[in-house]
Amino acid sequence: MRRVASGVTALATVIAMAACSPGTSEIPSRPATPAGPEYLVFYTQGGQQQARQAVERAGGATLANDAKLGYLTATGGGGRFVESVGADGSVVGVSPDRSIGFADAGRAATRRTGGAKGRTAAFPDARSFTKSGSGEPLAGRQWDMRMIGADRANAKVPGSKQVLVGVIDTGVDGKHPDIAANFNRELSRNFVTDKPKDEAGETLDGPCEVSSCKDPVDEDDDGHGTHVASTIAAPINGIGIAGAAPGVQIVNIRAGQDSGFFFLKPSLDALTYAGDIGVDVVNMSYYVDPWLFNCTNNKADTKKEQLEQAAIITGMQRALDYARQRGVTLISALGNGSTDLGHPKVDKESPGYPVGEKKERQVDNSCVNVPAESAGVISVAGLGPSGRKAIYSDYGVEQADVSAPGGDAVDGTGAKATRSILGAAPEQVLRAAGRIDAKGEPKGADVVKDCKGGTCAYYQYLDGTSMAAPHATGVAAILISRFGKPGKGGLELAPATVEDLLYKTATPKACPTPRQYVYKAYGQDVTQVCEGDEADNGFFGHGVVDAWKAATVEP
Repeated sequence: MRRVASGVTALATVIAMAACSPGTSEIPSRPATPAGPEYLVFYTQGGQQQARQAVERAGGATLANDAKLGYLTATGGGGRFVESVGADGSVVGVSPDRSIGFADAGRAATRRTGGAKGRTAAFPDARSFTKSGSGEPLAGRQWDMRMIGADRANAKVPGSKQVLVGVIDTGVDGKHPDIAANFNRELSRNFVTDKPKDEAGETLDGPCEVSSCKDPVDEDDDGHGTHVASTIAAPINGIGIAGAAPGVQIVNIRAGQDSGFFFLKPSLDALTYAGDIGVDVVNMSYYVDPWLFNCTNNKADTKKEQLEQAAIITGMQRALDYARQRGVTLISALGNGSTDLGHPKVDKESPGYPVGEKKERQVDNSCVNVPAESAGVISVAGLGPSGRKAIYSDYGVEQADVSAPGGDAVDGTGAKATRSILGAAPEQVLRAAGRIDAKGEPKGADVVKDCKGGTCAYYQYLDGTSMAAPHATGVAAILISRFGKPGKGGLELAPATVEDLLYKTATPKACPTPRQYVYKAYGQDVTQVCEGDEADNGFFGHGVVDAWKAATVEP
């Protein structure tokens, strides 16, 4: 996730992390449509007409209505437009619909995603690691899959091709040799248009790769989504690695910008689409920008900012509910802020967009991270190779549902890339980042190359709860493969049942002793307190997800 995908603290790794919404109905505008930015205006049940009138009274115009999620797309200008619309009793939130630019671009954007990219120089050389281990050529490097028993489960229940896993992320490299076999190009969609520069003219996504600025559905110019997808379902094909469920299908449902930002409208579109096409489970390793914590009544925020946060909370909950009611199991990364989400105190990362707008504000438990703390979502904490909670992982007895390997480069003496999670990486992303040389050879311990029959593929070590969530998603896909019933074009298993089975098959893990655990890294000591019992606690939730148990548990 972006506190997951790119929420940043001194100790957290930077991880990452527009078409019309499905079901959107156009509303004819008045002949002279007011110029100005566009907004998403969320209304109460039955409040569509009143909300539309509020928009018009404020000098704006309604462009479209999304009846599925209950919001208007409206345009309006003036400094008080949002506050005027938001003052109406039918309106529950107003968020900017981030404008899309097609400006010429200069240098490539500085990536705000990508896990360990910014720390690769600190990693010792890992070439001493061999290709030992059974299974795929790089299985010996997949300590994460051994931790959850996926190396054994792969042979017993690799997962059914009838199971669709949606990756809501920065895109998926569908041509990657270790993803292509399981990539469903036909169903994949991109709900994002690249934005070369932000409103201030600063480089954001960088140059558009295609004339429309809308990337093909099998491309990922960031690498985050590709890494996630391979952890879920890299096939058993004699090259590279194997995912937790190597037999299921991956559907790219892109909602993230190249730069790692995830804005509200693409996230709504992605979830709605997942519900409409019969996706079984989605992985959301990000948070919705620009607020790390969304507060509806924080005194440090303006009324306009409060309305935006209310729109994010409300809109995303409606979209999550829409998808879940249609059989989509929802899985999210918990976050990389080293924060007890049950007792948050300070938010220094918001608003994260536009760049340069951040302010420090006091927050409390009434403020939530979305979607990790949204209702109906299974949130995943990250673990290091020793099994401890990763230093960067957020936690909380009410927030951590399960835990899974996310990597932790400092889980041990010194820092090693190989303590992170190895996953597929797009070659062009590694080249752009300077991680491979002109001959295609890795330039550091964080990148691995594997070849078969003249075909070469690249992999990168990353860590974060972004990497933990797809392990849980893969295990959920195994459960759906086993217990799902034939439905509309595939297998169906109620999300509540998937959740119960995921918890039932997880391996309980008690809080450390003492509960007040001190993490030492980067010259600092961080104290984190684990609350709860072995069955459910703030560090590990209901336990560590277990692919082997998922593959063997009795009905």
